[in-house]
Amino acid sequence: MGSNYQNQQNSNEQPWEEEDFEEEMEQLRLYDDEGRFLDCYIEFRLNVQGETYALLRPVDYPVEIFAVVAENDEEETLVPLEEQEIDAVFDTARAILAEQNLTLKRTALTLTVAGELPDLDEDDILTVETEADDDIEEYQPLGSSFFCGTREYSVYTPLSPTLYVARLIPGQEPELLSPEDFQHLQPLLEQHLVSHLIEEEDWED
Repeated sequence: MGSNYQNQQNSNEQPWEEEDFEEEMEQLRLYDDEGRFLDCYIEFRLNVQGETYALLRPVDYPVEIFAVVAENDEEETLVPLEEQEIDAVFDTARAILAEQNLTLKRTALTLTVAGELPDLDEDDILTVETEADDDIEEYQPLGSSFFCGTREYSVYTPLSPTLYVARLIPGQEPELLSPEDFQHLQPLLEQHLVSHLIEEEDWED
């Protein structure tokens, strides 16, 4: 399969379709197993071996809730929450963000907020080293930290774009790609982004 993708990439036929950015960008919904959905913009489509794929960007801002764990008097660790933990603190987090006219949503794949984000203060940027590829992810804090029970929590939004790739099947819901399928498409996606003068490191899968 890898060689077929390479042949497609080297052919003279352009495999993607441009969106008309002078018109409103097309949207679609991704669903999870719980029936929740995430509205996304279609950045572009990619046609490979008779199948159509789309690079998607959430319409609202993705966010993550972290538990604040004190290591000592001077150091703190932020721990991402599991699904059950999110359920327990969601209403409190939503009320905190509502004070800044931000609406927290229990969407598929990631939590999101709708509204205008506060101005970014570079001194408040959270830098996290990811375990998967030793990369650096930066986050902007949203609202003040809050307590639920005896534990402290904070809400952050990533500064890098959150992107998804889905297979588009006529008459069916978009199908989010598995990590294995994404690896086959990644060279073509990078080729498209580079050809439009977008640095690859500015886009995260």
